[in-house]
Amino acid sequence: MNNDGNASKPGTAGTTARTGVWFVGARGSVATTAVAGCAAVAAGLHPPTGMVTETAPFDGTGLPPLTSLVFGGHDTVHSPLPKRAEHLTEAGVLPHGLAPAVRAELQAADEEIRLGGPLPDDPRSDEELIADFSADLTSFRVRNALARVVVVNLSSTEPVPAPDAVRLPPSSLYAAAAVRAGCPHVNFTPSTGLRTPALTEAAAARALPHAGRDGKTGQTLLRAVLAPMFVQRALTVRAWSGTNLLGGGDGAALADPAAAAAKNAGKERVLADTLGRTPQGEVHIDDVPALGDWKTAWDHIAFDGFLGTRMVLQTTWQGCDSALAAPLVLDLARLVARAHEAGLSGPLPQLGFYFKDPDGGPAGLSEQFTALLSFADRLREAP
Repeated sequence: MNNDGNASKPGTAGTTARTGVWFVGARGSVATTAVAGCAAVAAGLHPPTGMVTETAPFDGTGLPPLTSLVFGGHDTVHSPLPKRAEHLTEAGVLPHGLAPAVRAELQAADEEIRLGGPLPDDPRSDEELIADFSADLTSFRVRNALARVVVVNLSSTEPVPAPDAVRLPPSSLYAAAAVRAGCPHVNFTPSTGLRTPALTEAAAARALPHAGRDGKTGQTLLRAVLAPMFVQRALTVRAWSGTNLLGGGDGAALADPAAAAAKNAGKERVLADTLGRTPQGEVHIDDVPALGDWKTAWDHIAFDGFLGTRMVLQTTWQGCDSALAAPLVLDLARLVARAHEAGLSGPLPQLGFYFKDPDGGPAGLSEQFTALLSFADRLREAP
């Protein structure tokens, strides 16, 4: 049992035990879509499209059922989840009629959202913020009689911290609070989170599983599929350039060049890890507020064929980031919760299928999926 009483309870998965999912950025588009989507799928209103954990290879793995998930979180904004769902409906992210159908579930989750930080002019020190956030997590677990709580970071992308930074970035404050409260952690953003030596060691000392970093939902997912094709067919990639047009909160956050650089690092890493080098070209991110939660991504790939014949492949990806990310977030929360129950700890490279910058493991999407299926087998055999 952990010091705060947060015990792993073997044998509870798939029964009446409830699992907490605590979103950092709980009133954002992805979190709102995840809460609404979980309620809709659990009630049979919509199929679990995009949820890998709802496919046949995950039968019998003991994942917590969707009906057992209890949502809460931190945020610095005050717009309630039912209102956020209405806005997402107007934007075409949620289907018409869904928000009122799951209003009770949205309202219940909203009542479990606590003020995050640090806010402008926040007088609290890092230690005080971590203590406050940790207390919120512990209170959430106890109040709802939860077997465990998985913390999932969905907040806006942060710039990479300066080497001489005195204070921890917000993502690391939340990650430190998760560790202190005995909660597994998922970082779906490019931000630092647990990726500091001290926090990684602290998670290991508490025997906590964690996964990250930066969810692979759109353009980079396609890159992870295409890059191995060039390698396997012995085609030389000369240049790979990309452009993203997006709005909403992500567009505004990534208008900051430092935040965009942190985001692009993961996109470039997928190519470097697969191709064995970084080809010429860059990814540009443009904030277009009129697009809202929708995004367009273009890629221009210049490559050489037999006898040096120069060729080009161009792709266009148009999609809704929130609808692409939400099922992955639910997958990860369930997988990491089950890993915690099974007594697994430390980074989970088997979940690299979901991330641009995973905790080790293979780089290609096909190999990552094979590793994920092996992980499912391991969970199926665990107590």
